[in-house]
Amino acid sequence: MAKPTCALTLNSTRAVVGGSNEALVNAIRSGADLRIYTEFLHNEHIDVASASAERIREVAEFAVTYLVEDRWAAGIMSLRQPVSLPDGFGPRSSMSFFLYNQDGQQAIARLYLDCPPVDGPRGESPNAGTGEMSKYRALDGWDAETNAPSSNFIYDFDIYRFCVRDDWEEVLSHDADGTVASGSVEALATAFSDGCAVKIGVAGLCAGLTDSRCPEHEVFVEVGSCYYYTDQELFIGGSHPVVRIQPDIPMRYRSGGWDFGWLVARTDGTVVYRRGDPYTLVFDDVESVHSIRWFVR
Repeated sequence: MAKPTCALTLNSTRAVVGGSNEALVNAIRSGADLRIYTEFLHNEHIDVASASAERIREVAEFAVTYLVEDRWAAGIMSLRQPVSLPDGFGPRSSMSFFLYNQDGQQAIARLYLDCPPVDGPRGESPNAGTGEMSKYRALDGWDAETNAPSSNFIYDFDIYRFCVRDDWEEVLSHDADGTVASGSVEALATAFSDGCAVKIGVAGLCAGLTDSRCPEHEVFVEVGSCYYYTDQELFIGGSHPVVRIQPDIPMRYRSGGWDFGWLVARTDGTVVYRRGDPYTLVFDDVESVHSIRWFVR
């Protein structure tokens, strides 16, 4: 099994002190898995009233990754419930869709799951900050009185390490109409039949999310369930959860600029997105066509 490597290290001022932005971008482009290591003190980040200055190491999985304009990398925690260290979970059940950019700028969107959705006024909200956290800098906040509040911020961790496991093999790339650009469906089907894991990189997945200009981008996510129609030579994969965000440099949350769901992707270029509206939790299926790259491991 390939051991993760550190593609990029930032210090507490978010200056590059190891690796490079280019190394991280190259790894994400090749489908690499991303985990980010940070360090902080308990009474600076968890409980500012505590006497404990114990150092804490955190490594978090960013299961959805973005490549924007082929030069900017970002990752999203797509499976995280809020935790209350060191005891257990946070007070409300929600998804914590944390977003980290390659420059260390961070963001979070909450998706509350514990009661009927509250659809309050949308738009920019006063950012309440986080009390006495001296290393926390709020940038902006959105939709505070809704089911899906979000904010952009910087927390000056003592160190950031962008760790990548870069051992996915690209076995198929095709255009939005299914025309093969490289590799083959047969190679993908053979690898999946041998028990290999599958991952996809979908080009332009977030186009149409808002009315704003949508930069070129690719979204990477692992595929959980796969199917192969042997007569049609058609491969189909159902993805792990996805968080779509209006692409930008840096990536940021904004009111109405994100949603969540799951993908069914096919090697004829068709993608069906089961889209969840984060404000109402109403779902609908959206069909579109995309160029897709398929990776196996």
